[in-house]
Amino acid sequence: MQASSPVRLCRSTVVSTCIDCRRRVSDIYHPPVKRSMTVAGHQTSISLEPLFWDALKRAAEQKDLPVNALVAQIDVERLESGTPCGLASAIRLWVMANA
Repeated sequence: MQASSPVRLCRSTVVSTCIDCRRRVSDIYHPPVKRSMTVAGHQTSISLEPLFWDALKRAAEQKDLPVNALVAQIDVERLESGTPCGLASAIRLWVMANA
């Protein structure tokens, strides 16, 4: 992305609607949604904004994995890092790095 181009959340050409996630732009500010899942045999709850849940689901579909399996992979990477953050933060960072 060029330095002068505006930051965009998706490839939308319509200002009010995100083509990639089919959300109205105002919906990107929705507060986090908590979901329960099993990760590496442990029950856990993760709170993410819907925009990140949608991106995580798309990434899991592209990798032909269930969402909880992708989260487990992200969790392993997170724990192997020198400075692990929380799981929800790790998911957000992974989504942004792999977008």
